Amino acid sequence: MKLQCDVEVVNRMLPSFGMKSRGKGVRAVVSIGKHLDKSSQRSTIYMMICTAKDRTGSKFKLRGNIEKFFTWFVEEGKATVRLKDPAVDVCLSKADANSLKNFLSAARLADRGSDTSSLPLSTLTPVRARDVEQPRKKLSVMSKKDYPLTSNFPYSLELLQVSYCKLSRVDMRMLSLKALRRLDLSNNHIKKLPATIGDLSCLSELILHNNHLEAFSEALCLSTLQQTLQVLDLSQNRLQSLPTQFCQLRELMNLKLEDNKLVGLPFQIGRLSKLRFLSAAHNELTVLPADFFKLSLENLDLFGNPFIQPNPLDHSMQLAFPLPLQEIASRAVASLRIPYGPHLIPAHLCGDLEAAKTCECGRVCINFFVKTAVSMNLHQVSHTVVLVDDMGGTDAPVQQHFCSLSCYSAFLDSCLQRGLR
Repeated sequence: MKLQCDVEVVNRMLPSFGMKSRGKGVRAVVSIGKHLDKSSQRSTIYMMICTAKDRTGSKFKLRGNIEKFFTWFVEEGKATVRLKDPAVDVCLSKADANSLKNFLSAARLADRGSDTSSLPLSTLTPVRARDVEQPRKKLSVMSKKDYPLTSNFPYSLELLQVSYCKLSRVDMRMLSLKALRRLDLSNNHIKKLPATIGDLSCLSELILHNNHLEAFSEALCLSTLQQTLQVLDLSQNRLQSLPTQFCQLRELMNLKLEDNKLVGLPFQIGRLSKLRFLSAAHNELTVLPADFFKLSLENLDLFGNPFIQPNPLDHSMQLAFPLPLQEIASRAVASLRIPYGPHLIPAHLCGDLEAAKTCECGRVCINFFVKTAVSMNLHQVSHTVVLVDDMGGTDAPVQQHFCSLSCYSAFLDSCLQRGLR
């Protein structure tokens, strides 16, 4: 039984001499195993602590020698083992919580003198230098020959970059790095993202530049990334669309989508209220979603998209007279903000309500509306705008929805009056 963690051995007699402990642990390997006592020729179970300064290790007898366990913070990887002789407290920290629990269970059995055959004992030998190094926070692997095939990624990593390694999928070992804050998998051949990336509860930056991604899954949008993800780079992939749920990633501040095949941006992109940098250059965008008006950006780049020339007279009409009862009811639910969910109404109706459009009059429409496009100067939503085309323009077409023919007619009248002026 071995445990990698930080260890501080505190002598309980120090206060009586007016002294204090350092209060800081060092990286160590703590083992439980048998050691042959040469004088008695008996094997005794010891706990051995090996550090970088003492790789041969210090041994402490366990049987009948543990006064108390302190395990209040075991879920945080912390615990203390109080020994009787010598009078020391072995303070363990920065350990994997499950490994720590198993280690403490083995220590309890050894203290009680249980049958040693049931204990997962280790050989008490000096450790390698790399086993007691300080935890690594950063790791960059920039070629296939340097990729770790036989060893794990250090559990303590916060920043991991694996580029130019021709990865076709995400290595599942990366998904056990619970402290990871930045994951850079740029310049590989990844086609699909596992939903378990969403289990990286500290992840704030995900860099997937220049891969072969064809989709960004709904599961990722509904994972813990909703609370943590601030930077997302999906540039130079093969994306044609993003899911409606994408706008649940409301902590996003920087979003890079350039050089894909996107034919549209998420309809509810205005929900990304913290978004400050957006790049969607060189895609297949012809018009921006109506929600685009709600953004408040510092920098916007939409260069190289085949935007249409907006004409209010060009429209598509999805109306019925009278409106179906489902449309009337759905509009009422959306307008009155009545709570709903798949536990109350069918899932497809929830999807319809999530995609509700707002008419210029302020009323809501769901599946029946008149749709056209209007021109918007992008400086209305961004402080800095990269030119939309080679002609130096900063205008782009934005979708506009109308809940009825009368609203659309009023809009055309206002356009005509502005033209006459």
